Amino acid sequence: MGRYLVEPFDHSDRYATEHYQGATGRNWWRCDPALRLLMRRHLGAGHTWAEPRLDRLGALMGGLVAECAEETDRNPPRLEKYDKWGRDVSEVVMPPSFQAARRALMADNFTAPTFAEEARANGADPAALAAAWMYLLDQADIGMGCALGTGGDMVVSLAEKYAPPDVRDRVREIFANGYYSGEAAQMFTERTGGSDLAALEAAAAPDGEAWSLSGFKWFASNANGSAFVVLARLPEGAVAPFLVLWERRDGTRNGVRIRRLKDKLGTRSVASAEVEFAAAEAFLLAGQGSGSGLGTMMKLTNASRLGVAMMGVGVARRALVESVCYARAREAFGRPLIEQPLMRRKLSELIVEVEAAQAMVFDGMVGPRLRLAPALTKLRAARLGVTAASDAIEVHGGNGYIEQWPVARLLRDAQVNPIWEGGDNILCLDVRRAMVRESAHEPFLERLAAAVSEAPASDSATAGLVRTRIEDLRKAITAWSGLSADVAEARLYPLAQLMADIYAAALLVEQAGWEERAGAGDRKALVARLYCESHLADQGPLRCLDRPAEDLERFDDLLAGAIEL
Repeated sequence: MGRYLVEPFDHSDRYATEHYQGATGRNWWRCDPALRLLMRRHLGAGHTWAEPRLDRLGALMGGLVAECAEETDRNPPRLEKYDKWGRDVSEVVMPPSFQAARRALMADNFTAPTFAEEARANGADPAALAAAWMYLLDQADIGMGCALGTGGDMVVSLAEKYAPPDVRDRVREIFANGYYSGEAAQMFTERTGGSDLAALEAAAAPDGEAWSLSGFKWFASNANGSAFVVLARLPEGAVAPFLVLWERRDGTRNGVRIRRLKDKLGTRSVASAEVEFAAAEAFLLAGQGSGSGLGTMMKLTNASRLGVAMMGVGVARRALVESVCYARAREAFGRPLIEQPLMRRKLSELIVEVEAAQAMVFDGMVGPRLRLAPALTKLRAARLGVTAASDAIEVHGGNGYIEQWPVARLLRDAQVNPIWEGGDNILCLDVRRAMVRESAHEPFLERLAAAVSEAPASDSATAGLVRTRIEDLRKAITAWSGLSADVAEARLYPLAQLMADIYAAALLVEQAGWEERAGAGDRKALVARLYCESHLADQGPLRCLDRPAEDLERFDDLLAGAIEL
């Protein structure tokens, strides 16, 4: 019998790979109008100098760094425990993809002291540029963000204040390229838990001019660093931070042993490990014989919380971009997903939530230093990273659940952010501590009022709603302070959520006012209205049906101001 050729059953080009380009390969600065508007506002006269550098950075993050992130996720760090003679070397071997990305990032490091000095000389705020650098990096790989930025500011700040001169000089040398150099690690968590300091077992004892520290840390991120801040117990029982370097003062190997690397759900590009300290040379980062350094360390932890919040919003932004790219290319029921009302509703919601969280994180990093801001911002942004990544998987359908597509990794990575630097309950307890001990709600309320005072003239109704909710919040805080201890603690979560809602709304209104006065349109006012409608408006039983449909009517405006593809 003859042989027959069977024609393919489908000649459609709907599956053509080139139709489904996601975020990777794009310039993330050019495709982010919201970030560009934010930088215009924060950089002022320095924007002209900074813009080409941000453009170059956008190409780097969306290109090499994003590509390397996928490869590192597939081939993560490994531990070389022993050398060929059986000696414990505890060497973390980083994959070539990680090394390539790190080299490129250090060559274009917006957090380096030399870059900050150059930025100031050209009228640009280094803090704003560092925030943009982290925001773009976290869209590519929050594991890399953690590997480069785990506690560098804490190590340097505490060492400058407390370490002996020769040790301080060594720390300066290690961090010559800035806090974000990948040389630091925080080692707090033990098998007993990470937040209960009373259960801490690691201990230190005086040993000549230094201390001898022994103990076991259960979860230490960036274990391949060179300088560690380690919590340990003093002989009298108090807990204090210590500096431990990979090498002793005399250049020999210190008593730091890595037992194993953690087999983690996500963030595989940062080497997390179980670390044992065996009579390690350590230096007390506090006044001699006291735990005073612990308070300083906790203040620095707030900066770390903002860093984790930035990771959350970075993941959320990447999830949004991947969702839009996919929805534009994928067809169902005869037309692209992005043209269908329910998809537009979901994408509108993502756009608004991402820009609200973005406003909070950048205000925390660039705006006034508010004691309450880090906890509230992390509470909102870290959780948004998880929900946005989950939404992106749903937009992709079954493809989103497959590791060959980009969004499965986003969800795996995002899940760590609510845990890092304190879970929701710990953050709420910190909000209580700040209000009760420091009356931190007063400057916070003042910041909200100041933000709303910058509202656009074209939308007094939204500003009026936010002002009303600020007064409601003041009353709520007063009422909360009169509750019994147990009830007050239980009500901390909804109170903190309300504070985060109003904080984000006030910042969006402030941004909308700047946009209007800069002659850049009224899109941010639309974002503020949609956010307030969702989070602050009274929700009657029919509100979901009779509310304005601006999210659909002005979807093109929302999308154009969020993503340019």
